[in-house]
Order: sequence, then structure tokens, then C-alpha cells
Amino acid sequence: MNEEIMSGYEIIYTPLKDQSYRPLPKRQSKEVQPNSLHFSLLCLIISGSILTLFFVVYLNEIPWHLGHRTVDSLAKNIIGYYEPVHAVIIDAGSTGSRVLAFTFHKAYLDDHLVLDKELFEYTKPGISSFADNPKKAVESINSLLEKAKHEIPEQYWNKTPLVLRATAGLRLLPRKQADNLLNAIKEFFKQTPFLTKEDSVDIMDGTDEGIYSWFTLNFLLERFSGNAAKTVAALDLGGASTQVTFSPSTPATLSNKNDIHMANTPSGSMPVYTHSFLGLGLMAARKHILTLNAKENETELITECVNPVVDKKRFHFNGKDYYVSGLKEKYKTLKKPGNSFTVEEEIPVVNFDWCSNELVEYVKSKAKIIAELPSKQINTFSYYYDRAVEIGLIDETTGGQITVSDFERAAKSVCSEANDSQPFMCLDLSFIWILLEKGFGLRSDTKLFIYKKVNGHEISWALGLAYSLLTRNS
Repeated sequence: MNEEIMSGYEIIYTPLKDQSYRPLPKRQSKEVQPNSLHFSLLCLIISGSILTLFFVVYLNEIPWHLGHRTVDSLAKNIIGYYEPVHAVIIDAGSTGSRVLAFTFHKAYLDDHLVLDKELFEYTKPGISSFADNPKKAVESINSLLEKAKHEIPEQYWNKTPLVLRATAGLRLLPRKQADNLLNAIKEFFKQTPFLTKEDSVDIMDGTDEGIYSWFTLNFLLERFSGNAAKTVAALDLGGASTQVTFSPSTPATLSNKNDIHMANTPSGSMPVYTHSFLGLGLMAARKHILTLNAKENETELITECVNPVVDKKRFHFNGKDYYVSGLKEKYKTLKKPGNSFTVEEEIPVVNFDWCSNELVEYVKSKAKIIAELPSKQINTFSYYYDRAVEIGLIDETTGGQITVSDFERAAKSVCSEANDSQPFMCLDLSFIWILLEKGFGLRSDTKLFIYKKVNGHEISWALGLAYSLLTRNS
């Protein structure tokens, strides 16, 4: 027998009985370590899970988030894969400014962005209140930015886009004043350690505001499955404007060419209807009604749309203070029956009929009925949420579901009470009810889902903008 040792292998030559037989090198045996076997098993499980979820996600059988989160968790915990990305968005609204600092990570499967956490901070008043003092506006924004610095690790600052978008409050200012504010903030942004560009500071148009809010809502609700019918409508009530946005399906809606736009989502682009109604924000509508009979530049206002017990209550909007009182004579009253312990009395009330008629006229002059909207699942937020919480219609923490008629009943109830602790609640609730029913054509029994947050994340157009910026940059 001939024997030869080559490169750690032992090859033995023996006479062959079958000439088709070909021997294989025999590796020297090694002991299999338990850790190695365990690791191999884990790799097999992960590979199988990834492959299965890959097909499930791309067949659109489940929302894309679920598959990505499962795979990403395995990838992070087993092989240490985690690639965070950040964005800082400042929402300069009509009544205040908000900073949202987002942390996403890139999904292991396809680099889609998955939201991990966010910082949300708020300050009042809005920058439009500093129209004559841009330096104060910069100080207000800087205070928010300092909080974002504590949220995002320093090593990511120069890769993190920083963007400020002013909304309807600034659109209502004279252009020169608005430009002075924006230019001052642009100069300040150049000194920050974050990633900025020439267009990092600007006024956001209503179309973008509507689309980004709709994206945020459906992103957080995990409605992007590739099927547009599974998305929900977004109704955002701001201080100076309101937006209505949804994925349309009827020819009548799709024929509104100026209101149809393509929106990019994690599951592909889809057509979206959006319309922004400037002047139909809660504060803009309030100002219109309160100043109906006032002289130009008059700031002490008397109106039938607040209770007669209200006396010189301050209302601040768009950089101006108003002091509002109810009628002091010839006002409406309501008889309140007595009981065993009290006597019958007449209490002063708001002139509900007059106020609601004025609101209907104002709303109809600016809104338009959208025939397809009532067929959608409607989610409302911003001031819809605030007023519903304050009057006890929904829980502050969990939000809830009500109907349009609940706003109507609440308005009529509040307007029949002598209450100076919430002087504008009667007017605000009346406006919301009339806007939904007379302005947008919703039925009184239309269900409204009202939330401020979803899974701990704020419902705001800022998330939609952040996602757009980061995916565009990548």
C-alpha cells in the first residue's frame, strides 16, 4: 500500500475493484463545539425567518412594518446590525412652535426606514408673534433646538437634516414681515451643527401639510400594505387652516386635478386627494366671528358668541391681543328650574342661533363638500383632539371614537351654561360641528376617530416630512 501526506490530508491509495469509483479526500476529524453548533442553528433559524418574512411582506399579506420589525430585531440582537438615521423638524405654527427629533433605523431587508423614537417639545407663542422682532423668533427656535441636541448623539449631528417649516400663521402675515423672520432663522441655522441647505427654512404650502399629515397617520397606524383602500382619511384642524386628505377612488374625486397628488409611501406611490382651507383653522374662524361688528384695529370686543358673564378675556392670534366680553345688557337668558334646595333662576346664555348662523355662512364661503369623504374611515387630530378632551368627549391618554353629533350636543350644552373659565368653548365647538357637517358634508352619525398620538408617537406632518427628507437623501 502506498501512503502519502499532503496539506493536512491523509490520502490512501488502494486497488480499485470498480473503475468508476473516485475516492474523496478525508479531512482529519475535529471535535464539534457546542457553541459552534448553537450559532449555526441560530443562523439557520434567522435565514429561514428572513426568507419567509421576505415573501410575506412582498406579497402584501401583512403591513410592511410587522415583517421588518421582526427581522430587524433578530438582526440587531444576533448579528449586531443596526443603522440609525435622524432628522430634526421644527413646526412653526400659528399658535406655537414644536420641535420633533426623530430616530429611525434602516430595515435589514430593504433599507426602508422604521421609526424607533422621537422627541417632542413645544413653546408658545408662534414665531408670527415676533413679526416686528425677528431676534426673539430666533431665541424661541434656539430653545427648541437645544433640546434636540440632547436627544441626538453628537456624532450624528452633521448628518442629521434640520428643517423649519412655517404654516398658515406665517402665510397670513405681510410678505415682508414673513421674509424678515425666515431670513433671521436661516442665518441662525447656518451656525448650527446640523445638516442644513438653502431651503431648510421656508413656508410650507397647504398641500404638503395635508399629504405629510396623512402619511404620518397611516404610517403610524401601519396602513401602508400596498392596498390604498386600507388607508384612512386625515382631518387636521390647525389654528389658521384645516386640511382634508385621503386616498380617492371615485371618478368624481379624481376629477379634481388640482387636488390630486402622488404620495410616496413605503409600499409604493399612490394618488392622494388633499385640500387646505386657509381661514378655516380654529383660531382664524374664532377671530372672524369675534370681530364681526368691530371697527378696524379695535381690540376690545363685545360679542353675542361668548357668555355675558365673560369679561375682557384675552385672545391672542397672529401677533395681536384681543380682549373679549359678552353682552352686558339685552342678552339672552335661560330659565333654570328650582328644586327643594334652590329657587328658579334665569341664567345668561350665548345667542346660539345667531352665532351658529354666522358660522354656517362663514364656513360655507370657504369650505366645500367632498362627496367621497363620508365613506372613508375618518381620523381627526390637532384642535379636534384638544377640544374633545377639554369637554370630556374622549380620554386624554387613549383618545377615542365619537360622532359628529357628539360635537353638536356638546356645543349646545356648553352654550347654555354661564361659564367664564372656558370663555370660547361654545364658539369653538359650534365651529367644529358646523365645519364637519355643513362644510365637509359629513352626516351627523359619521364616526370620528380622534387621537393625539399613536403608539406614543405624535400625529404631525413633521414625521411625514422627516421620512421624505431621509429617503430622498438616501
